[in-house]
Amino acid sequence: MKKWEASYVAGIIDGEGSISLTRMHEKEHRRPCISIASTDIELLIYIQKLTGGVINNKRNYKPDRHKDSYTLTIKKKDDVFYTLGKITPFLRVDRKRNRSIWILENYDKVTPRNGKYSPELLQKKMTFEDYFFEM
Repeated sequence: MKKWEASYVAGIIDGEGSISLTRMHEKEHRRPCISIASTDIELLIYIQKLTGGVINNKRNYKPDRHKDSYTLTIKKKDDVFYTLGKITPFLRVDRKRNRSIWILENYDKVTPRNGKYSPELLQKKMTFEDYFFEM
């Protein structure tokens, strides 16, 4: 991703996106996720080519009043870390920039590769999540 593309994606995330921690399944620990909602499918396809992720349709209950809406969701760890690494310097919304930095600097420290947590590491993971959501 070129520098100008990273700044463009950061602007879209600042305006229409979110940086969060989410669960894929109910009993697993949270993982980083970037999502962008838009009615412009071409924009999301362009960003998807730069970052990866999956585009889903949102159900439109009132098509006579609302445009079709789509969401690009980036959940794959490599894609999330690549994207955050590129866009973080360009994020202008403090909350999103701080969340991005927190994930980049701390997520791997509290997440074992094998997914098995010692009691001490599990406590650190919970503290990591709590602090993230207080931001």
